[in-house]
Amino acid sequence: MHENREAVLKRLRRLEGQVRGIARMVEEDRYCVDVLTQVAAVRAALKGVEKLVIDDHASRCIEDAIASGDREDQRTKFIELLELLDKARG
Repeated sequence: MHENREAVLKRLRRLEGQVRGIARMVEEDRYCVDVLTQVAAVRAALKGVEKLVIDDHASRCIEDAIASGDREDQRTKFIELLELLDKARG
């Protein structure tokens, strides 16, 4: 993590609080729809973290591999990016 490190950490800390809040809701037997609404919000927030990490990988790791001229490293980093994108879609 390079460029987006602080933004990712900030979002993860916020997510940590949201997840604790969901746990409290379950402990308090809150209405299922309310719990599910919060779970959906956490999932969306995680997607935002995922996007930042993928952006960082593309802008830093792949650019470094291209600049290095190392074809094997370039291929590896590109394959990693494709795998990350595939996981992000699933």
